[in-house]
Amino acid sequence: MNIAIIGAGLAGLTAAYELRGSGHAVDVYEATERIGGKLYTVAFSAGPTDMGAEAFLARRRDAVEFFTELGLADSLVEPSGLGSLVYVDGETRPLPRGGVMGIPSSSAGVAHLVSPGTAARIDAEGERPGFDWTPGGDVNVGAIVRDRYGDDVADTIVSALLGGVYSCTADDLGLRATIPQLAEELDRLAADGPVHLSTAVRNLENARAELPTGQGPVFATFRDGYHEAYEALAEKSGANIYVDAFISGIERTPDGYRLKGGEDTAYDRVILAVPAPTAALLLKKVAPDAAAALAPVKLADSVVVGMRFATDEGLPDNSGVLVATGAEDVRAKAFTFSSRKWPHLAERGGALVRASFGRFGDTLAIRADEDDLVDWALDDLQTITGFDGRAAGLEEIYVQRWFGGLPRYDEHHLATVAAVEKALANVPGIDVTGAWVGGVGVPAVIAHARRAAHGRVG
Repeated sequence: MNIAIIGAGLAGLTAAYELRGSGHAVDVYEATERIGGKLYTVAFSAGPTDMGAEAFLARRRDAVEFFTELGLADSLVEPSGLGSLVYVDGETRPLPRGGVMGIPSSSAGVAHLVSPGTAARIDAEGERPGFDWTPGGDVNVGAIVRDRYGDDVADTIVSALLGGVYSCTADDLGLRATIPQLAEELDRLAADGPVHLSTAVRNLENARAELPTGQGPVFATFRDGYHEAYEALAEKSGANIYVDAFISGIERTPDGYRLKGGEDTAYDRVILAVPAPTAALLLKKVAPDAAAALAPVKLADSVVVGMRFATDEGLPDNSGVLVATGAEDVRAKAFTFSSRKWPHLAERGGALVRASFGRFGDTLAIRADEDDLVDWALDDLQTITGFDGRAAGLEEIYVQRWFGGLPRYDEHHLATVAAVEKALANVPGIDVTGAWVGGVGVPAVIAHARRAAHGRVG
C-alpha cells in the first residue's frame, strides 16, 4: 500500500513514525523548506532555542512514554517552578495558581487582580440561581465568565491565560473546546441539580488536591530544543520526506489518489496533517462536503521575538508575565523569561527572553516590520518589568512569524470537527489530523496523529 502524508509538522511526522515497519510505502510532503511545523528550534550561539512551542504537559504520561520510545527520555528537563506575573493597570501582580485556566472558585486567589465588587460577585455566585447548561454542548468562555463573575475576571485573568495558549481572548473560545474538564464537571452537575461555575471549579480543585504526590513536574521540554523530537521522528519513521513540496490538489483516479505537485505515484491512502483552511482546499475535489464543513475554522496569527542578553541583572525572578487584554501602554501579549523558567537555559549565562504578540483578529503584529517588533519587545519589556534590554546588551535576536499558528477553538469548533469526520467517513482512504482536529498541545496532537495513522491501514 502506498500512503501519502501531507504536512511534516508534529502530526504528520508522528503519523509517519506510527506507520514504520508496517510494510507500506510512506511519502511525506512538506510545503516549506523545513520539517517540524509549529515546533521550531533555531541555532543561537549559546545553544539551540525554541521559537515555537517551548514545553508540553508532562502529566500526560502517554506523551512522556512516546518520547521515551523515541529514545529521548534523557533529554527531558523540568522547569524551575517559579511563578508567573500578570500585567494589569500599569503594574505586575502575581498570577493566581488556583482555579481552572484562570477561572476561580472564590475571590481568595484573585482579589488582588479584580475590583472589590467583582470579588464579592465571585463569592456570591454559588448563591445565585444556577444557569442553564446542556450536557455535551458548548458555550463561549467569555460569555459565561462575564455573566457569572464579571468583566474583570474575563479580561484580566482568563483572557490573559487563554491568550498565551490559544492566541485568542476568552470571547473567541468555546469552553468544552478549550477547558474540557470544566465542561465535563458542568455536565455532571447538570445531571444532579443546579449548575454553578464556582461549584464546578471548586470540585476540580478538590479533585486535583486529592491526587497522589510525586507525580513529577506539570511541564517538561527538551534540553536541546524540540528539534530533538521532530528530527528523531523523521529519522526513525523511515518515510520518504520531501521538503519544498507544495501539494496544490488531490485527485481520485481509477488507480488511487494522485497529488498535484507530488511524486508520480498512485496512493491508496492520504493523510492530511495541515491547517484547516489548507485541508479544505485539498479536500475540495475528493471530499467536497468535508471541505465545506471546514469553512468556519479561522486561524490566529502570532509572532515570537526571541532575545538573548549579556546579563540577567534586573530581570524579575519569575517564569514570565502575561498581559491583561485592554492594556493600552504595551503591544505584547506575554513575555517568557526562558532563562528563569528553565534551569538548563540559565546554565548558558545571560538572559533569554521570548516576547509574544498577536491574538485572533489582531493583524498589527503579523504585518509589522521586524525592526518595529524588536523595538516593541524591548520597550514593552522595560515598561512592564523595568528591565532595560538595550543596556543589558542585546546579543542575539530572532523573529518568528506564525501565520495561522493556531485555529480559533470557538464554541462551534467541536461540532465542525464532528461534521468533517462524518463527511470523511464516506470517503475511503482520506484522513485528517493536526491541532484543529485533535486539540491544542503537543500531547493531544501526538495522540490524535497516532490514531489517525492506523485508522484505515489494512
